[in-house]
Amino acid sequence: MAAGDRKTLSKQLVALFVGAALSTYSNGLPAAFAQDALQNMKPTVSGDEKLILSANELVYNKDAQIVSAIGGVQINYAGYKMVSQRVEYNQQTGRLMALGNVELVGPDGNRMYADKLDVTDDFGNGFVNALRIETADNTRLVAETGERVGGTQMILNKGVYTACLPCAEKPERPPFWQVKAERVIQDGVKHTIRLEKARFELLGHPLAYVPWIEVPDNTVKRKSGFLFPSFVTAQNLGFGLSVPYYYVISPSSDLTVTGTGYTTQGFLLDAEYRQRFENGTHTLRMAGINQLSPETFTAGTSDAENDLRGVVASKGDFQINPRWAFGWDVMAQSDNNFSRTYSLKGLDYSTKTNQVYLTGLGKRNYFDLRSFYFDVQNADTNDVAERQQAIVYPVMDYHFVAPQPLAGGELSADINFTNLSRTHDDFYSVAGFDRFRGLDGQTSRLTGELEWKRTFVTPEGFLITPLLAARGDALALNMTPPPTSGTFVYDGNYDDSNAATRSMFTAGLEMRYPILGTTANSTHLFEPIVQIYARPDERLAGGLPNEDAQSFVFDATSLFERDKFAGYDRIEGGTRANVGFQYTGTFDNGYKLHGIFGQSYQLGGQNSFDTADLVNVGADSGLESDVSDFVGLGGIETPQGIALAASYRLDEKNLGFRRGDLTAGFQNDNLQSQLIYTHVSAQPAYGFAEDNDEIQAKGTVKFKDYWSVFGGVAWDLQDNTIVRKTFGLTYEDECTIFTIAYSEKRDTSAETASDWSIGARLTFRTLGDINLGGAVDTNTTIYQN
Repeated sequence: MAAGDRKTLSKQLVALFVGAALSTYSNGLPAAFAQDALQNMKPTVSGDEKLILSANELVYNKDAQIVSAIGGVQINYAGYKMVSQRVEYNQQTGRLMALGNVELVGPDGNRMYADKLDVTDDFGNGFVNALRIETADNTRLVAETGERVGGTQMILNKGVYTACLPCAEKPERPPFWQVKAERVIQDGVKHTIRLEKARFELLGHPLAYVPWIEVPDNTVKRKSGFLFPSFVTAQNLGFGLSVPYYYVISPSSDLTVTGTGYTTQGFLLDAEYRQRFENGTHTLRMAGINQLSPETFTAGTSDAENDLRGVVASKGDFQINPRWAFGWDVMAQSDNNFSRTYSLKGLDYSTKTNQVYLTGLGKRNYFDLRSFYFDVQNADTNDVAERQQAIVYPVMDYHFVAPQPLAGGELSADINFTNLSRTHDDFYSVAGFDRFRGLDGQTSRLTGELEWKRTFVTPEGFLITPLLAARGDALALNMTPPPTSGTFVYDGNYDDSNAATRSMFTAGLEMRYPILGTTANSTHLFEPIVQIYARPDERLAGGLPNEDAQSFVFDATSLFERDKFAGYDRIEGGTRANVGFQYTGTFDNGYKLHGIFGQSYQLGGQNSFDTADLVNVGADSGLESDVSDFVGLGGIETPQGIALAASYRLDEKNLGFRRGDLTAGFQNDNLQSQLIYTHVSAQPAYGFAEDNDEIQAKGTVKFKDYWSVFGGVAWDLQDNTIVRKTFGLTYEDECTIFTIAYSEKRDTSAETASDWSIGARLTFRTLGDINLGGAVDTNTTIYQN
């Protein structure tokens, strides 16, 4: 064969391989059939690429002007690989044809199978017979014939699409689900895929039929149209069908409008507008309903006493520059429980935090400025809980680490400014102890603190870290002092002046001695730790508002903290020593151990945890005496899938179990389980009149192939009552996920409108989701608030 003929054959073979490969699709239905080929109808392959042709026989029919490669034809070119029984090139018509068991593999891993493949010189038009396409993500398309027309359209006749693998034992069995269509037309100009006479089949049985449907191919990221509907059912809402419509307004903005019809409460309209800018995004959302049957809710609740209900929410996030960001997340609604009752995603938290923020992050410093308003969602018509929340405008935090060492150590600074007000006081009594969680009025506090520390390593291996810290606070007080007589009485020495100042100076020393031990099959690290902090007494202890240091738990995680209070409103004073050790062990057989144990001692001065406080924050905490309770944690992990962990606080006199968690878990291929026991001893002065003991259990059992059952329960041992429970069923294979779950929660505060709910999710890989009720989570559903 002449060199010129070989060159022409090579050119046409390139056309065959690249053109046919680009006629496949890469991301599922309706991901696209041949979307790249329709946009780029000629191969963009380097002229230096080598074509390798292998065949049993190469024949040139000079009279018919047909070049044929016959028998075991294998061709490799530019990442494309093809095998066929015969390849023919007709010099007169300019067509190239592969015949017999054609298999073409593209560089992306997609495979195309056909009995016959016929293309033109420029492969803008062509015909494929008995087409089967397999993509790298295990999606499959089969068609009797395929044809490329006008260089812009790909037409598949009698197409069948699925993302399910064929049955290994019975490949003739229908897949779990598939979509069949008389014709599938992919338009390279409009970038759409049109399915004509399409039907959805489950286990070989047709479930849904549509005369036609047109969707964007995967080259189009955004296109107006209806999205997958979802379903919802709840105790007082009834059954609901949600139909969302997505509308593209411009390249940088779009809108989703969702209409939900409830059999009990009527029609809910939910609209979300999104706008993208060069440096951020903004979302505006509005929803509302005119309830048809508010009387189905519990009488006297905000759900029952409001017919016309709605919400407006706005969220923005903007990156001013690489270091600075600004944004907000705010919501306003007609009553205090609308978003929670109707489970509006992103707005249905029991407490929705409205905020505006400005943050900056540098290499050695951090700045954060925020304002807060807490929207408490419950069914209380008087909205008492929300009115008792503080309005924070603003709180500012700044942290700085000096770039150069000072005296060989690290110097850092922290600044906090807080300004807040409250319109309603928050007083209540527990077991005869009065607590004042919030005073009405306004207060401002400016706090600044400097800290220096340096670590020395001795020749013996000791780690010695001296520390110096200085802090000052200035407060402007305009709050109503707590009452000293009447229903609620505060017996502390509250400072009722208009301004106050306080300071704290700390000199500290930490010593650690890591001891590393090894054996033939294990490694052990044992580290004793001793800390001593010398400070004066806390000034104005119990005499100032306590807004950010009310939550307090003493355990092993806070044992070695210099200041164990959670916020700035309280300061730990006096001289204190923290003593303990931590241990880590690893074994070659896969076992792992870890633990922390220790105790804290008040060596001198006033114990801040044994002083008067508006909320009695240190009462029965384990730190209120000169010798603290013992605290520790420990755990073991085994290669068999068993994990045991414990966190505990033991009474320093009789080793009584005061607080802690015991957790046991097991996991293998067929079983995942966890059992948690939680105990909190009564702290009447701190707001807990009785012991709290609860057992939580959850598990998932795979019982057959792709089927699993899951469940969970939370049991209050004090009341001998199940407070939360969930159980459900899941099917999951390579192409389909189906989950249905029932959840029930005891709600004594009437925060939610429904005591039980049913949630289900059906997911077809590459097609989409169908939801019934809220999101279903087989691991955490029963523990959500």
